[in-house]
Amino acid sequence: MNNNIKNYLSLAFFILLPLFVGYLSSLIPGVSFKDVYANLNLPWFSPSPSIFAPVWTVLYIMMGMAAYLVWRERKRKNVKCELALFFVQLLFNFFWSIIFFGMNSYLFALIEIIILFILIIAMVLSFNKISKASAYLLIPYLYWVCFAAVLNFTIVKLN
Repeated sequence: MNNNIKNYLSLAFFILLPLFVGYLSSLIPGVSFKDVYANLNLPWFSPSPSIFAPVWTVLYIMMGMAAYLVWRERKRKNVKCELALFFVQLLFNFFWSIIFFGMNSYLFALIEIIILFILIIAMVLSFNKISKASAYLLIPYLYWVCFAAVLNFTIVKLN
């Protein structure tokens, strides 16, 4: 297979995987984002529900591009730990929606998102050793999850 084609397929894989994981978490039975969100006591800084899908789509694409940039360096550097962090944080990302929206367990979701935040920090730091661009691509994700954690914390207090 042509090396360029292999690179494009790998890039597509790394971009589509987080998009698929995000989409899959929204399909889990019992998860109804709009119904749950509409019935919560929300803080004044809570964004409109219409914001979440486009923001997450962009973040998932950037996350996938970052992982691809790290994967691309696998012949020159050992990237197993970095990619393992990527997959572990993606798993935590997947379960947060299920815990928050499906189980309506806002406190457990808060604990989970704090762990996710720590994993993202670790991922940014480890990706930075491999590719500075990959680390920069993750910064908006880190900020968004930080904001989501503050929002989650406030929802715990209000509900």
